[in-house]
Amino acid sequence: MHDRKLEDLVNHPSHYNQGGIETLDIIKMCLTEEEYRGYLKGNVLKYRERAQFKGNAEQDYAKAKFYFDELK
Repeated sequence: MHDRKLEDLVNHPSHYNQGGIETLDIIKMCLTEEEYRGYLKGNVLKYRERAQFKGNAEQDYAKAKFYFDELK
């Protein structure tokens, strides 16, 4: 039995957190507020539109919601 917690592949996937900072935080720091909001909107559309074709629609819809929630 593993002692590790299950990885959160939607909100904080480990492959987006190398070197102690999440990629999303780096992107946010490098973009203007308007550019960042556009990035978030693009990701909402991307995950929502391809969800039914990738084999794990529930996860992709959850990712779309994550980016949508970041817009608030």
